[in-house]
Amino acid sequence: MNEELDRLFARIHAIEDEIEQRLATHRAKFKYQLTKGKAVFEAGVEHVHRRLRTSVPRYLREAQLKHIVLAPVIYAVLIPLLLLDLSLSIYQWICFSVWDISRVSRRDYIVIDRHRLPYLNVIEKMNCIYCGYANGVLAYSREIVGRTEQYWCPIRHATQIRGPHSRYKNFVDYGDAEGYRTRLDELRAKLR
Repeated sequence: MNEELDRLFARIHAIEDEIEQRLATHRAKFKYQLTKGKAVFEAGVEHVHRRLRTSVPRYLREAQLKHIVLAPVIYAVLIPLLLLDLSLSIYQWICFSVWDISRVSRRDYIVIDRHRLPYLNVIEKMNCIYCGYANGVLAYSREIVGRTEQYWCPIRHATQIRGPHSRYKNFVDYGDAEGYRTRLDELRAKLR
């Protein structure tokens, strides 16, 4: 059964690669290249983008009242996100060093670049920074917790879970006591 699952996961990975290739082709029509990790638009594109920017007064005038009223609630979540980011960074710095697990790089998960788009006004840029940070912290957290789970409890659940992390597919089947005992050291070694 593991060979069959490995083939299925390989197909998923190949499909993900194909999707990324198609997205790269799609992105080419927006006339930018990545240079040292930053998007650089072709000449003239930024001028067109700036012309499409909505002024802040117009943006606020056209905003729905419910969006304005809920903005403080949305931004209040920044406090627990900052605490989570700090806590998990300290956690992995201490625990992963002791357990000999390679640390998760924040910059691989927390990507903040959309605020550079010239067609966004200052409010839209702040929103993009917030969303990039929030989603990045959660992805960063998921990888840290996924590595911790692989170290301590690499067993699949008895019931299906939605959206398991990337390491979950290599875990031992629920109920496979022998597999757990024989593969635990192997799964821990893969974290180094």
